[in-house]
Amino acid sequence: MKWTQITVDTTCEAVDLISAFLTEEGVLGVQVDDNTALTEEEMAEIYADLPPDDVKEDDGTARVSFFLDEGQNEEEIVEAVKGELKRLSEFVDVGIGEIQVSTTCDEDWINNWKAYFKPFRIYDNIVIKPTWEENPSDVKEDDIVIEIDPGTAFGTGSHETTKLCIGQLKKHMKKRAAVLDAGSGSGILSFICNKLGASHVYGVDIDPVAVEVAGENRDINNIPADQVEFACGNILTDDEFVENLQGRFDVVVANILADVIIPLSGKVSELMKDDGIFISSGIIDMKEDEVRKAILDNGLKIVDTVHMKEWVSFVAVKDGK
Repeated sequence: MKWTQITVDTTCEAVDLISAFLTEEGVLGVQVDDNTALTEEEMAEIYADLPPDDVKEDDGTARVSFFLDEGQNEEEIVEAVKGELKRLSEFVDVGIGEIQVSTTCDEDWINNWKAYFKPFRIYDNIVIKPTWEENPSDVKEDDIVIEIDPGTAFGTGSHETTKLCIGQLKKHMKKRAAVLDAGSGSGILSFICNKLGASHVYGVDIDPVAVEVAGENRDINNIPADQVEFACGNILTDDEFVENLQGRFDVVVANILADVIIPLSGKVSELMKDDGIFISSGIIDMKEDEVRKAILDNGLKIVDTVHMKEWVSFVAVKDGK
C-alpha cells in the first residue's frame, strides 16, 4: 500500500506547535527531523556516538513530515497546514514554510525510523529501550528498563510530555494504586505505573491497533495481564463504557492533547475514587489557560502545575479534598 507523505520545511521553534496541530487533524506518523546540535546530556541519553556525517549544521531549521492514507484528502490537509503556518507566523518564526508532497510504501515509513530510535534515559532511573537494540552498558541494577516496539501506535516515550507525566506519577502516585491510563498508546506509561508499584493499570485507547501493540509490549516486558490490562474504548462518547469504570481509580493519567483533556475533565470525577487524582499532560502552553479553566469548571482543584519547554502538566483532585 502506498501513502502520501507531506513534508513542511520550518524551524525548530515551530515544530511542537505544528506537530500538535497535525495530531489534532488526525494525520499519521508525524516525524521530525531538526537541525540542532545535541547536548552532551542528550548524547549520553541515546547511548550512541554519531559519526561526523550524521552531525547536522545547527541552523535552527527543521522538517516535519506526516502521512495520509487513501481516505484522507491531500488538498484539504495541505490547505489546512498553509493556514496554520500563516496563523503561527504571527507569533513564532515558521521559517520558509515550504510544503512538499511525495508517495511512500508501508515498509518505508513504518520501519526506516527505527534507525533513529535508540535507548534513552527518560527519567533518573527509567530507561526506554527499543526491542531491537541491546541493553545500554551503563544501566544500573535498580533502573527500570521498559522495552518498546511502538509499531504504528503512537508513543516512543521520548517527548517532554511523557517525562512530565512520569515526574508527576513519581511524586503523587501511592503504592498499590489503581490507575487508568487514558490514551495509552504503545503502553509506556502503563508499564511505568506498574513498575512504580500500581496494583492494577487499565489502559484505554480509541485505536484498536494501539491496544494490540500495547498488549504485545506488555508481554515483552513480562508484565502479567492481570496487572496491566488494555481495552479499546472512547471515554468521551461511550457512556456504557464509562459506567463500567466509575469510581474505580486512585489515579487517572492522560498524556494526550489539550483539546481532548478539556472534555475529559468533565468525565474524570466519575472515574476516580473520592481521594483520587487526575494527572494531565500533552498540553501546549498556548492552551494552558483553557485547560486550567476546564479542570476548575468541572469541580476539580489543581494542586500541582509543572512546565517543561512549551508543555504543561496539571495534577488535580476533587475540590474540597
